[in-house]
Amino acid sequence: MTRVQRQQRHRPAGVQALRRAGPLRIALLALLAVLALLALLALLAPLALFSPAAAQDVRGLEICTTEKQMERRTGCLQSNVEFLQQALARLTRETQDKIAAAGRDLVAARTEIAALKSALAKLSSDLAEMKAKTESGNKK
Repeated sequence: MTRVQRQQRHRPAGVQALRRAGPLRIALLALLAVLALLALLALLAPLALFSPAAAQDVRGLEICTTEKQMERRTGCLQSNVEFLQQALARLTRETQDKIAAAGRDLVAARTEIAALKSALAKLSSDLAEMKAKTESGNKK
């Protein structure tokens, strides 16, 4: 049994059928697959619209809607606002620290690039001098 025959034997029947099918048949099969997916999506879309949305829990926030008294509800909301302001201030500090560190890294990289450029220029001039010396030595 040849290698090609072994490969064909282990291929699914659908692959062999597609190899024998013309390009028009392949295009029709692809269109049929797309239509099937769209029909499935159309059937599942209403289920997604009517399912209850799960709330995202934020660690540290309280659920204020359970309070019946307006004063307690107001206090709960105020504590949530304070918590969120503190979290925002902390994240702002952390972000500013990261930006400052990136700026320092950028300055260091630019300094290193400048040093490497000057070293490269010095080496290029040294090489040019050596070539000039060897050419003048060869002419004598």
